[in-house]
Amino acid sequence: MIVLDSVFKFFAEKKAVDNLSFKAKEGEIIGFLGPNGAGKTTTMRLILGYLKPTKGKISINNQDPIENRVEVLKNCGYLPENNPLYQEMKVREYLDFVGKIKKAKNLEEVINNVGLTEVVNKKIEELSRGYKQRVGLAAALLGNPKILILDEPTSGLDPIEQDKIKSLIKKIAKNKIVIFSTHILSEVEEIATRLIIINKGQIVYDGKKPKEKGGVEKLFKRLVKN
Repeated sequence: MIVLDSVFKFFAEKKAVDNLSFKAKEGEIIGFLGPNGAGKTTTMRLILGYLKPTKGKISINNQDPIENRVEVLKNCGYLPENNPLYQEMKVREYLDFVGKIKKAKNLEEVINNVGLTEVVNKKIEELSRGYKQRVGLAAALLGNPKILILDEPTSGLDPIEQDKIKSLIKKIAKNKIVIFSTHILSEVEEIATRLIIINKGQIVYDGKKPKEKGGVEKLFKRLVKN
């Protein structure tokens, strides 16, 4: 379980996260929405222990992600927005490298599930953006983590590649906690089981997604105003 309790994060005088509290449990696919600069990426980095809260408490399975960083990260997979990859490496070479660091035993399973079999011997720099996203997602899945944090996993992809990534997220989400941020509101309607909307560092909505088609967009526009 992920627990955030009254979490604040300041960068100098700027308040990036403002009294944030929520819990996430196994089996949830949480669509994490907000305008640019709302604090989504900062929150994800706080959960993973890449940043330290200015105030408040975060726990991952009853462990502090700063004090118990190594243990926490063993159970987490992270796909950052910019998806840093070693472009000169071949796909299998890169995933094997990451897998050894994670002591993963599911390399071949991940390659098959993510749909990388046809490109495992290609250099990452030769791949389309969609396939590069798949490589990043595969790296996040190595070691079979119970928590997946995905920051804009379909950003910049064409509609076909978006559909493939969305299908993959739904497929792998069983028995995991998945938190994914996106600016594509229809994605939330399709795959999220829960919706959290953040604006100016504060949660303005936490609950079930609206059932009617287009309901997420209507809710977002009503709650998030410039």
